[in-house]
Amino acid sequence: MSGRKDRQEVPDKVALNAREVRFDWTGLTPAFIPREPFASHLLNVLHILLPEGERWFVKIFGEALPLIQDDELREDVIGFIGQEGMHAHAHQQVQDYFTAQGIDTRGYVRDIEYMFQRMLGDRKLTGKKHEEWLIERLALVAAIEHVTAFLGNWVLNAKGLDKVDADPRMIDLLRWHGAEEVEHRAVAYDVYVHVDGRYSRRIRTYAISSLVLTWLFVRGVRALMKADPATPPGVKARWRDLVRTKRMDVTPGYLDVLRWSLRYFRRDYHPGGEGSTQQAVAYLAQSPAALAADQLARDHGLAS
Repeated sequence: MSGRKDRQEVPDKVALNAREVRFDWTGLTPAFIPREPFASHLLNVLHILLPEGERWFVKIFGEALPLIQDDELREDVIGFIGQEGMHAHAHQQVQDYFTAQGIDTRGYVRDIEYMFQRMLGDRKLTGKKHEEWLIERLALVAAIEHVTAFLGNWVLNAKGLDKVDADPRMIDLLRWHGAEEVEHRAVAYDVYVHVDGRYSRRIRTYAISSLVLTWLFVRGVRALMKADPATPPGVKARWRDLVRTKRMDVTPGYLDVLRWSLRYFRRDYHPGGEGSTQQAVAYLAQSPAALAADQLARDHGLAS
């Protein structure tokens, strides 16, 4: 194992705490950006994809705790597990609300569950083979967390979302989640370096995960637009729309995807350079959901 000496510091690193956020989705229009079903549902894919994925993250990192010999990194992992568990819960509530609004994504969700629970689940392995399968999955989490760190940084800086009359509750959910992704952006990568760190495995697992994520987003936005009763007749997902919505600054664009992918291929890559902890903390200090969660935690602390 690589250990503490190989870790790079994240600028302005903070302790990782799970915030018990709560959202009331009453009256939310699933296409939460007016007149933009494509952009809305591209971002809504997160609510369908992330709950099962982040529950899988929590499971894998819980299994990895015995492999972590560095006390500081172990504390980071415990904080990471708490934050990811809350992310899964918050996005699951949106998914459930969509279902109640007549948006049927059961087939898509079943496939995601099969991927994480069966294809990437536990196998009847013992000894070194069991440990290697765990490390392989830790490398996959590190790769996916590179993507989520980019998305977190993007949503915190997407000024276009403030100009299109988007539902403020959804923007707060996305930015609260994005800020916490920036807060813990280095944890999964540092765990991978600690237990293995091979460049070849890092690149291979990123190539696999990026292709699968691309397919899941393509399928997801098409499924959501088709299932949403409010989608205008004849309107379908067209990927040239990504160029248009990127210009509006309400989605990332193709060049963004290329740039963030290429950064991961650098041998000296470290996720500490993805986003700003100071900016993330500043948003969390004004986020309605995060502020309410902090007040709830203080009230419970006083009550106890």
